Amino acid sequence: MMEGMLIIDKPGGISSAKVVFEIKKALNLNKAGHTGTLDPFATGVLLVCLNSATKKAKYFSNLDKTYAGTMILGISTDTQDLTGRILRVNSVKDYKLTFDDMKIVFKKFQGDIWQTPPMFSALKSKGQPLYRLARKGIEIKVNPRKVKIFQLDLLEMSWDKYPTIHFIVHCSKGTYIRTLCHDIGEYLGLGAYLANLRRVAIGKISIKQSIPLNDFLRLDRENQKNYILPCNTPLNDIL
Repeated sequence: MMEGMLIIDKPGGISSAKVVFEIKKALNLNKAGHTGTLDPFATGVLLVCLNSATKKAKYFSNLDKTYAGTMILGISTDTQDLTGRILRVNSVKDYKLTFDDMKIVFKKFQGDIWQTPPMFSALKSKGQPLYRLARKGIEIKVNPRKVKIFQLDLLEMSWDKYPTIHFIVHCSKGTYIRTLCHDIGEYLGLGAYLANLRRVAIGKISIKQSIPLNDFLRLDRENQKNYILPCNTPLNDIL
């Protein structure tokens, strides 16, 4: 029986649950699960636990995460990302915003911060995911919660019709990067949405250690086994 953990590079356009389903089917597993959801449009590190290794999932779900992202200033959406309906568009043509200005803004969003999770999320209210309520036009009060931004680095800033901001963020579990972008946009009075997201690390586990999902599925069974981290691997070695 195959047991252990896979470090998968999730492609865009597929849910994290679908990734688990494809692996479970390919390996003929009794049990499988991931340790932290990535939105369908997002890519990057997804840890998939196989069979008895699912008992270790809670250890990995509590780890901090690192993401590379892109936000667009001047546009707000109802999902806070590129998949949503546009709510507001602000002209930023005459807004004098420099690279150094954005670095100062980013510093204000480091450390312990409060976030209100978006309605379009998998959080549940009375057993129902918030995104299902949101799709019905139902909005409920979501309590803010404290998260930690260990580091938020501005990588690049380019101006087209709207400013495009490329960044790296190292954060605690439970942090919504699209909400971080939204809140930065609100702070500037411009609005913003998350246009691209790639998870590059979970704890010490790097994207460099992963295998793209489709590459893994194309391998024969024996070669697939080479990518499974055994259950007896000491947690300290990978946390």
